[in-house]
Amino acid sequence: MVKNYEEFCTELVKAGFSMASGGNSDGIFSLIEHGWNDTPIDSPIQWHTGDKDTDPWEWRIRVLDERNDIAYAKLFFKKAGYITKEWYPYFLAARRKNKGFEEEYSDGSISHYAKRIYDTVVKNEYLPLHEIKKAAGFGPEDKTKFDSALTELQMKLYLTICGRRQKAIRAGSEGWPSTVFCSVEKFFGDSVFEKAGLISANEAIDKITAQIYMLNPGAPKKKVEKFIKG
Repeated sequence: MVKNYEEFCTELVKAGFSMASGGNSDGIFSLIEHGWNDTPIDSPIQWHTGDKDTDPWEWRIRVLDERNDIAYAKLFFKKAGYITKEWYPYFLAARRKNKGFEEEYSDGSISHYAKRIYDTVVKNEYLPLHEIKKAAGFGPEDKTKFDSALTELQMKLYLTICGRRQKAIRAGSEGWPSTVFCSVEKFFGDSVFEKAGLISANEAIDKITAQIYMLNPGAPKKKVEKFIKG
């Protein structure tokens, strides 16, 4: 059991990937044993306290602000998780199979709503969530379509979270922080794609599968496949 942020980062680099909380692990693997609503009172880890050292909700932003080797987004089962830079090429090979965005869009693997979001983010390089909605032409009535498409892009490893930005309410004042997105290419650079290009989909799946069973020998076979392929 990790007890603080530094231990979490150390163990995550060893593991290579993790669900963002034990409550959402789906029987696969999470370095954080409990979810926000089932954490024992005596646990050193407590959610939503604002403590940067012991609150996992803060860790997701700390890894993005302080490191360049850990990605955080909706990565597994449409839920939040982490993948290190070392392991990201294997997930790229397993999920994208060395295809580009336009190729996948042309063959119908990516929705039109996802393309609107992706094109908007790539054009602006880094864009907060609320600005993506506006720039891509999504209104309040499109919330379900927008949320689904944004999750689709994260699961397919086209977009990733890269920080947060305070949302301006009016001149001179700030509101809640807004999640900032960018392309995976912008986040990690070319090296992960160059490495992914040398790995076949089957090789990647075998590699990740072996790591999962090292971390959790009891992981359900069907869940493991879904965890890897998205």
